[in-house]
Amino acid sequence: MIHQYKNNGYNIVLDVNSGSVHVVDDMVYDVIACIEEDNLENIDKITMYQHLKKKFTDRTEDLSEIVDEIYELKENGMLFSEDIYEKSIEAFKNRETVVKALCLHIAHDCNLKCKYCFAEEGEYHGRRALMSYEVGKKALDFLVKNSGSRVNLEVDFFGGEPLMNFQVVKDLVAYGRSLEEPYHKKFRFTLTTNGVLLNDDIIAFANQEMSNVVLSVDGRKEVHDRMRPLAGGQGSYDLVIPKFKKVAESRNQTNYYVRGTFTHFNKDFAADVCHLADMGFEQISVEPVVAPESDAYALVEADIPQILEEYDKLAVELIKRHKEGKGFQFFHFMIDLKGGPCVYKRLSGCGSGTEYLAVTPWGDLYPCHQFVGQEAFLMGNVDEGITRTDIREQFKACNVYSKEKCRNCFAKFYCSGGCAANSYHFHGNINDAYDLGCTLQRKRVECAIMIKAALSNEEA
Repeated sequence: MIHQYKNNGYNIVLDVNSGSVHVVDDMVYDVIACIEEDNLENIDKITMYQHLKKKFTDRTEDLSEIVDEIYELKENGMLFSEDIYEKSIEAFKNRETVVKALCLHIAHDCNLKCKYCFAEEGEYHGRRALMSYEVGKKALDFLVKNSGSRVNLEVDFFGGEPLMNFQVVKDLVAYGRSLEEPYHKKFRFTLTTNGVLLNDDIIAFANQEMSNVVLSVDGRKEVHDRMRPLAGGQGSYDLVIPKFKKVAESRNQTNYYVRGTFTHFNKDFAADVCHLADMGFEQISVEPVVAPESDAYALVEADIPQILEEYDKLAVELIKRHKEGKGFQFFHFMIDLKGGPCVYKRLSGCGSGTEYLAVTPWGDLYPCHQFVGQEAFLMGNVDEGITRTDIREQFKACNVYSKEKCRNCFAKFYCSGGCAANSYHFHGNINDAYDLGCTLQRKRVECAIMIKAALSNEEA
């Protein structure tokens, strides 16, 4: 499968199955397009050349050399390559899995009233509650017991707002550290916070114990305050930004993200990303809201052209700033063209429902944080373990080949089929796909590859 596109003056050819990227001139671009359109990729070189010569009558001078180069790339598995993954999909679905990551809902409560919050101000379709130390201990014990021989384990302290239960966070980190040596494990803790309760002591603790910190901010003050007010309705931007700057600087601009959400109200979100970069943040993620069209802030089909244009604008700006020595990382443009994710991640993504689970304050287990509170996806609890193995099997079988919309999509090995929760919430089926999100994902992949091409060209 080949995907071709033009972006920012570059002619880009992606060989989907191998992940090889080629930046080519106009002639090569057109020849490759003709080969795929006329199904010539599997014929011999001489026959291909004779066919193409009839199509490119006014440009035959370089055609023989181009065909030679295309054949060499094909023979090296870098163009018109075979799909090696689909043949092994049955073995993949029957693979042994272990739990390697937990999202601990340390607090089903929050001190903000974010208008787009899928967690209903931390309640998750249920009741406000804080996780006790005892439940948290059982969750970590469950993780160790069900992690098999895996050494590196991940735990994200999530909410609501986890700092509303900070003492339990500290105690659970200490307990997790106590398990490392006897069980030959290493915990990687992360913290997601809105910043309202951040102080110097918490920052110092996070810098010592948290491998990553996610700081929630949407961008410009007017954008942030509109969607992320305090419980009393006041904006939270002025309260959290100085604290977030301190976190970023104290972590040497690494191992953190400022993470925002853009909505129908700020489709010009590139300005929000640039605002955060201008504030000194170097690790930035601003993501599209996922919401039903009935919500005033939801993204709708008519918004797509402007959003796609914003991604293009942002990509060009990121390249410009990089060349000026003022570069920053934008999460959705980060892509590894050399190694990339392992085959499991290419096929099924985050591992929700199998390798990754969410734990409620009272110890219930769900496939991920976005399924919490939906009883049909209650998988078990920290006392009894996974009692609904059928749910786990359902998620194990979810992959890019089980989704018809993914099979012929060039981005499938980058998004790994997209978010199961979004698919379920929009279509009632985890083996479908959230269509608007897919459109934006494809654009982000195209921009990310173009950025790599532009920066590689600069370095050369």
